[in-house]
Amino acid sequence: MTHILIIRSSANGARSISNQLIDGFVAAATAPNLQIVDRDLDRHPVPHIRSETLAGIGRPAPETDAAVPTRTLSDALIAELQAADLIVLGVPMYNFGMPSTLKSWFDHVLRAGATFQYTAAGPEGLLKGKRALIVATRAGNYSNGDSTAFDHQLTHVRTLLNFMGVTDIDVVLAESLAFGDEAVAASVGAARAQLETAARALSPVAA
Repeated sequence: MTHILIIRSSANGARSISNQLIDGFVAAATAPNLQIVDRDLDRHPVPHIRSETLAGIGRPAPETDAAVPTRTLSDALIAELQAADLIVLGVPMYNFGMPSTLKSWFDHVLRAGATFQYTAAGPEGLLKGKRALIVATRAGNYSNGDSTAFDHQLTHVRTLLNFMGVTDIDVVLAESLAFGDEAVAASVGAARAQLETAARALSPVAA
């Protein structure tokens, strides 16, 4: 059985291009024995970390009663991540980076001893062997020229995945979405075709 974890982070709901692309991926994923967990961070946001809840994500155990719900949520999110063979991340660009809801999700799943550990040689990711598929969307074009310096979207997401040991990462990118209907049709059409190909290539993972 292949376990797929989908994380959506757009605030645009059904109008979201990243959500529409993920919907197409799911529709094309017809391999037998797929188990899909679909988490929408807009409908069910992960709270931002605050002083009252910080002890719930980075310590061996919650130190205060206020941190217990944070730890419970963190445990659940980490369990979903650990069970996944493929992690599909919907990542629109907001102000040159990922949405803050997705950053909050990362804050809850990056935990020493669970998804990474510190060793004498430095940090080591504990989620080796998993694959990630980043479905990235953005209004501008940040793939070429001087504009690449503004791309803190893909670089940050890749860094956090790598830190947890997820290094097998594919990116499907739809950009130039503010450049007119023709540019949108070309970019979204190419991304949709890539995702359909990726979905049809899925095969069950032997138990």
